[in-house]
Amino acid sequence: MNKHFTIKAKDKNSSARLGEIHTPHGVIETPVFAPVGSQGTIKAFTHSQVEDLGAQIMLVNAYHLFLRPGLETIRAHDGVHAFMSWTKPILSDSGGYQIYSLSPLVKVKSEGVQFSSHLDGTKIFVTPEDVINIQMTLGTDILMPLDYFVPYPSERQKLKKAVSLTTSWAQRSRMHFLKHPSAQQLWGICQGGVEWDLREQSIAELTEVDFDGYALGGLGIGEPKTQFMDIVEKSCKILPENKPRYLMGIGYIEDILEAVEKGVDFFDCVLPTRNARNGTLFTSQGRIVIKNKKYDQDPRPLDEECSCYTCRHFSRSYLRHLYERSEISSAILNTIHNLFFYLDFFRKIRQAIQENSVQELRKRLFTNKEEETI
Repeated sequence: MNKHFTIKAKDKNSSARLGEIHTPHGVIETPVFAPVGSQGTIKAFTHSQVEDLGAQIMLVNAYHLFLRPGLETIRAHDGVHAFMSWTKPILSDSGGYQIYSLSPLVKVKSEGVQFSSHLDGTKIFVTPEDVINIQMTLGTDILMPLDYFVPYPSERQKLKKAVSLTTSWAQRSRMHFLKHPSAQQLWGICQGGVEWDLREQSIAELTEVDFDGYALGGLGIGEPKTQFMDIVEKSCKILPENKPRYLMGIGYIEDILEAVEKGVDFFDCVLPTRNARNGTLFTSQGRIVIKNKKYDQDPRPLDEECSCYTCRHFSRSYLRHLYERSEISSAILNTIHNLFFYLDFFRKIRQAIQENSVQELRKRLFTNKEEETI
């Protein structure tokens, strides 16, 4: 039995499961989607709006918060929950992805990573233990360790190095974490790209470390969809049954549902909020690009099946007008819709698992959809 995670029900026709993650700031019902608020906020939104839409947890980024406002400011508030006035659970990403993607001069060593701040070029060196310390200071409910991933495609030798370093850093992170007893959880991140033997090795080595949950990292970065989903399916079959499974950074609805059917519990992605600000909206009939001229005089709501504030009050024509004028309210109303759509989708998934009807949900969601391109 796992004190942090309870499985409440399973779908009879797939590997989907309904669960609960127990944290100091509340229980999270899974499968769950975590909106991304890297800087301690979801852009164009207040926290009350996020709560009203039914978000159970928010994701923040340790890299960004470490650079700005800095740990001293957050320590003065006794942690990031009080700093950002969010009372529900928070997961902190280690910031590894940002270190590797935002800094032009990264040096990866066995001891840790040296990088340059994307803000002012300051050279910074962090160890796996430093990354744990940063997140313990933040006081988030779920911590992610420093890992190492390489882009797709990469030479096998680079993938092997990523697995080796990730395991070494995971062991050090867990040992350091356990020296400071707290109610926080530390989840491990498995690497290996789409090379199954390396992914299997990574999972085996990380489950030996005995984390509170497990994430699949380094996926959804350009590899063929069939390979991606094959890795997800095989991984879920060997990951611990009694620990939550997290597919990092995956946001397309069809991918999410397929991953849930394979046994994934936890998701995060900037897709719904970033796309909202860029005028791409997700509906039960497919994607709508609101800047398109054909919506200029369209009196219909974005989605006639949606009950969000935006769909109940505003037309496609008005939303196009706001977007074309670059009004702040465009980002707000679009984000309300997209985030509601995602969180409502996860409510439907949880209900379908309870009713053993996940496959029926798939049929309802993905028939007669029309996708627009920008």
